[in-house]
Amino acid sequence: MEKSLPSPSHAAYQRRAIPLRRRAILPALAALACFLVIVYGFAFGQGIDFWRAYTRDNLSVEAAAAVARCRSLRAKPGPPSDFAKRTQSDRYVPGTKPILIKNAKIWTGEKNGTEVITADILLDKGVIKGIGQTTRKVLSAFKDDIEVIDAKNAWVTPGIVDLHSHLGDASSPELDGASGDDNSLKGPILPWLRALDGLNTHDDAYALSISGGVTTALVLPGSANAIGGQGFTIKLRKTAERSPSSMLLEPPYQINSSFPDIDGPMRWRQMKHACGENPSRVYGNTRMDNVWAFREAYNKAREIKTAQDAYCTKVEEGRFEDIVQTPFPQDLQWEALVDILRGRVKVQIHCYETVDLDDIVRLSNEFQFPIAAFHHAHEAYLVPGLLKQAYGHPPAVAMFATNARYKREAYRGSEFAPRVLAQHGLKVVMKSDHPVLDSRYLLYEAQQAYLYGLPENLAIAAVTSTPAEIMGMSHRIGFVKEGYDADLVIWDSHPLALGATPIQVFIDGIPQIAEAYVTRKPEAFQRTPEVPNFDDEAKAAVEYEGLPPLEPKKSDAETVVFTNVKSVFTRSGSDVNEVYMAATTEDLRTVVVTNGKITAINEDALHFPANAHVVNLRGGSISPGLTTFGSPLGLVEIDAEDSTNDGLVFDPLVQRVPSIMGGDAALVRAVDGLQFGGRNALLAYRSGVLKAITAPVGARFYAGLSTTFATGALNKLDEDAVIQDVNAVHVTVRHFGSTPSVSTQIGTLRRLLLHPPNGDAGQWFKDVSEGKTTLVVDTDSADIIATLILLKREVEEKSGKKIQLTITGGLEAHLLAKELGEAQIGVIQIQARPFPATWERRRILPGHPLSEESSIQVLLKHNVTVGVGILEAWNARNARFDIGWLAIDAGGDISRAKAMAIGSTNIETLLGGKVGAAVAEDLVATEGGDLLDFGSKVIAVLSPRRESVNLL
Repeated sequence: MEKSLPSPSHAAYQRRAIPLRRRAILPALAALACFLVIVYGFAFGQGIDFWRAYTRDNLSVEAAAAVARCRSLRAKPGPPSDFAKRTQSDRYVPGTKPILIKNAKIWTGEKNGTEVITADILLDKGVIKGIGQTTRKVLSAFKDDIEVIDAKNAWVTPGIVDLHSHLGDASSPELDGASGDDNSLKGPILPWLRALDGLNTHDDAYALSISGGVTTALVLPGSANAIGGQGFTIKLRKTAERSPSSMLLEPPYQINSSFPDIDGPMRWRQMKHACGENPSRVYGNTRMDNVWAFREAYNKAREIKTAQDAYCTKVEEGRFEDIVQTPFPQDLQWEALVDILRGRVKVQIHCYETVDLDDIVRLSNEFQFPIAAFHHAHEAYLVPGLLKQAYGHPPAVAMFATNARYKREAYRGSEFAPRVLAQHGLKVVMKSDHPVLDSRYLLYEAQQAYLYGLPENLAIAAVTSTPAEIMGMSHRIGFVKEGYDADLVIWDSHPLALGATPIQVFIDGIPQIAEAYVTRKPEAFQRTPEVPNFDDEAKAAVEYEGLPPLEPKKSDAETVVFTNVKSVFTRSGSDVNEVYMAATTEDLRTVVVTNGKITAINEDALHFPANAHVVNLRGGSISPGLTTFGSPLGLVEIDAEDSTNDGLVFDPLVQRVPSIMGGDAALVRAVDGLQFGGRNALLAYRSGVLKAITAPVGARFYAGLSTTFATGALNKLDEDAVIQDVNAVHVTVRHFGSTPSVSTQIGTLRRLLLHPPNGDAGQWFKDVSEGKTTLVVDTDSADIIATLILLKREVEEKSGKKIQLTITGGLEAHLLAKELGEAQIGVIQIQARPFPATWERRRILPGHPLSEESSIQVLLKHNVTVGVGILEAWNARNARFDIGWLAIDAGGDISRAKAMAIGSTNIETLLGGKVGAAVAEDLVATEGGDLLDFGSKVIAVLSPRRESVNLL
């Protein structure tokens, strides 16, 4: 009988089964296996730690350097795997006190921006340590070293994130030595330039933007170049180091080394591209030239990448003898572009029109790189399908809300673009392009996008979580989430309510506003604002490819009845009066309009003809239309296109005026250059701005004679198209540089007033000195304004007449409010929300939350007649929001009627308008609120003079 064998699992069997000679080669086989695993792992981006240890211990210095260089090319951007576990921010400032924000209504950014919770927020060591109900145990851990803030159910959001800014590189006030570092004129392709290298830490806008809730900004080079260079993400707060580098958020490792030897993942880099008009205008290239420049540059980068990959293949195969005499293929000028092809750069592209979007989408597919976002992109909403064809993933679209039509590329821009893009599943970002728009009011861009149909969650996300994601920082900013940077804003109202203002702003857990001059607004402002329905208008914007018909339609009915009217305002001379205001919804009235004139304000709807056209205002209002001034509206259709402009007037202080037009005594009239039916004017009309006063556009001192026209008129021969041929005499006194000096301008003005020359100009200035015509001087400097006060006094003493003088611009006028009131000099402030763009505007009064009062309030307190104007024609449509915002900030000190006067009769009075009680003025009917309410919609214009009602 055979003896049974041991089980195979038995130790004795295992020992007998392997001969001793075979046991001797096991270590060698194990070593070989480890080596193969290491090589395999390296080839597929794994096993890096083992490979590094092996090469450093076993390779020559040269070979180890080659391995390290090739390994660095494998690294992908993103946060370290343990980033969410951090307990302290890399930007933490030792000594920063922990802060507990209690009872906050938090928009977290989670669940696609729909999550809102009420909770406490604990901030410590630069990060959010906890969200929820804070226990005594947690508080006791900090003993007394914690600051407690009771938010009292105020809204809290992440800090505002600006995806497109030139803060620091185009700094304010604008000075030649510090302001022009955002564009290079050295060529169209400059990927090696870096915005960081021009970042001015003394930009006055940092503190102002923080006061608007902005905590983070991506600072990009300008758009003069097809490839303008590398952008950098900054936090806006001041640092103890005071250097640009200390402001950076996750600076790329390539700042001081093109190929850093790092152990973890890379950090995202940013690159600015531009297509279309801007690089073409600078370098005289056509679009064909620019696209070829892109392709040539990317082909160069691809050649370098291909050579690097071939080099690294030899390294991975251990063929060090093949590369020992061969330098690593590199070129410092092109390394950032090579990194784009390696997927390590967020490509931000300034691109407007369909043709340009198509060019860049094809470029991305040809060279296989993803696009982070198209910026501006005024025609993107017309071609969402095209954007989805971009390489890798659809790009986001970073845009303005209503800023459009300033050049051909922007002419088809639409306020409905954000909602249309979102409906197609594309990510929407609202951006400032600071200082093009003051980033302090970036939230206002989101508010307007919401007004015109972008959903609430996406509107707030468009300035917080979405831009954070697009810049590659959503692992630490853009959300209120445990472990994230302690960048928060406590608001005085719902973030999408017009005029929403920070009560406090935290950056890295550090409070940024020493004293906030703001209180929480009434409960009505804490709720999500109701907005009108613009479905039909949005559909038309796409149907007509950005140019839907804007002409008003006259009602066929002789009688139009407006029901559910909450308030009625009318004009009486230079005043706006409140005729009726409903106390409750039960008090809403019916207003009967016959042949454009109000004939009855009834408690019910019984007293009007059966064939009347009935319009439900749903708690709306009837009020006087507004008047705009300050922009070249009516003289300019597309600012950047000379053929659409009236042009600049001759200025005798800097050039010879042709004798055929009267020589130096000539004075140009704006009425002669008026253009009607322009889109900016018609959009203003449809927004309740029924009149515009415009002056000739002067290059320096001389401007000419202003005129008043109807924004809704379609040609000059229309009835009441030109409301007043000549309003006032306009000049400018500013610091233009060496010629002409301010003293020369003042001296010229003095002579014109005291010793008028012969000719047209002489007669008009004689009328000014005799008090018959208003003189309007455009200036901001308090020093120049003081000189003008003295000049007015001098002329009046010598002529014995009171002259009518108005200051426009006037951003420093508040410094002389008392003196202006005593001198009876009015001010039209341009713009409503001041910004220190130039040296002579640097002493602005910023308003909430940085000052208790606005400059408008200060002027009004000293009995100065005040109006509010605009700088650019596209913004005329937003005049009603400017005025409404002003009234909100005044906290009841400015009534609705007074605010409407600031935007209408005051402007006309200050500019020599013929304001009289006998004139039957046009009125505006709004649905859902009065003309100054953010959520109202202008639906009709009542014209007693034309005996009609226009329906919009």
